[in-house]
Amino acid sequence: MPATDAADSPEEWVERWLSPPRFGVYLNATGPNEAAALSLYEWNARLGAAFGHDLAHLEVGLRNAYDRALTEHLNLPAHWTAAGPQVFAPVLRTRKRGPHSKVSVDINAKPRASLERAIREAGGRKAPPGKVIAQLTFGFWRYLTSAAHEVTLWRPALHHAFPTGTSRPDVDTRVGRLHELRNRVAHHEPLLGIDVSARHGDLLHVAALLDPRLCDYIQAHSTIAELLAARPGTGP
Repeated sequence: MPATDAADSPEEWVERWLSPPRFGVYLNATGPNEAAALSLYEWNARLGAAFGHDLAHLEVGLRNAYDRALTEHLNLPAHWTAAGPQVFAPVLRTRKRGPHSKVSVDINAKPRASLERAIREAGGRKAPPGKVIAQLTFGFWRYLTSAAHEVTLWRPALHHAFPTGTSRPDVDTRVGRLHELRNRVAHHEPLLGIDVSARHGDLLHVAALLDPRLCDYIQAHSTIAELLAARPGTGP
């Protein structure tokens, strides 16, 4: 284990730990006060962990609701995870590649690849659907409500996961923002410039659409509100 240089100032070991650019984000937020910046970093880490807790509850609820809707309302000869090539059949869309060129893109290529990877990780074709579902990432579920799947997934099946009249674009927008937040949390990125209160509102809104009792449970066990109130520099 390398020895610590006794001559190091307190901030130097922190910068070696976090890197100057990462620690600099917090120094910029607190001014040239290393102790305050480190306190803010610790708060950000706690906030990220708290969001990870709440997002995990929502993700499990979302994927199980989507699984039920797809299983019950898509007319398939086998569970939808085993009928992936049919559920996510190639759908070509024209995309711009540059100012003067276009290319055809299969918008279902990524969902098919994600499902195939989940099947492999679950143990292969004979793996039970539940194991496959557990291997699918939040990003997979997030894109099932995109406009590209309005006709193939939302209208026949996924709208059944929500109350009658629920807006697909609204669900897609909120879950999309939560997916971006989840990625930031997973990579230990700063949440300082994000309206985290609004993002928690998105989380609770989607949970309430799935089941009001899920929303109540998440809210009862969440520490987000306490952490937001205790942000360093905001107290008396």
